[in-house]
Parts: sequence; C-alpha cells; structure tokens
Amino acid sequence: VQLQASGGGLVQAGGSLRLSCAASGRTSNKYVMGWFRQAPGKERDFVAAINWSGGSKSCADSVKGRFTISRDNAENAVYLQMDSLKPEDTAVYFCAAYSGILLATTLYDYDCWGQGTLVTVSS
Repeated sequence: VQLQASGGGLVQAGGSLRLSCAASGRTSNKYVMGWFRQAPGKERDFVAAINWSGGSKSCADSVKGRFTISRDNAENAVYLQMDSLKPEDTAVYFCAAYSGILLATTLYDYDCWGQGTLVTVSS
C-alpha cells in the first residue's frame, strides 16, 4: 500500500490542524494505521494508532486530550485532528501502516510509510 500524507502547515500556538493520509494500492488488506512525528535532531516518535474497524485507538501521553485519530475506510484515509497545538508539537508527521490486528506503537512494527508533512507551531 502507498501512503500520502497532507495537511501540514504553519499555525500559532493554541490553533488546530487536520492531517490526512490517503492510502492507495492494496487497500483490500486490513491495516492498522499510525501517525509518528520527528522533530529536528530527534528520533521518530509514536503519536497515535487506530485499528481497522476504528474501534481501538492509542495515543501518546504527550498528545492525549488534544489529538484525535480517525479513519474512513470507504475513502481509504486516516486523519489526525490536532487541537491546542503547542510549539513542541513542531515536527514532520508521518503516516504508517501494517497489515495486522493489534495496535502497534513502535515504528519497527510498521512496514509502509508515507512521506512526511511538516507541522510548525509558532509561539
């Protein structure tokens, strides 16, 4: 499956952005989808994940209560709604997928990656 992330941009602290990730190719498989982010000079960190049905989700503690992951399987898309953004949320955000059932929170579990989309939060 191929993934295309979009929706990044420049936003002031306290603002909101909605990232989208469009999947194409072998979308008939049931994929767990995840979002990760990588700030300059830092490792790529887990942000959120959602299972195929959307009934099971996981978020990093740093974004709980502010970020929401969702998906629309009819549109082959996954979304990350980001509210109450902080300067420390500035990073390149990546969507990822793996064919499985269990939620995964480490990047090594995912075998399909999209290109990143840059989110910059100004103070």
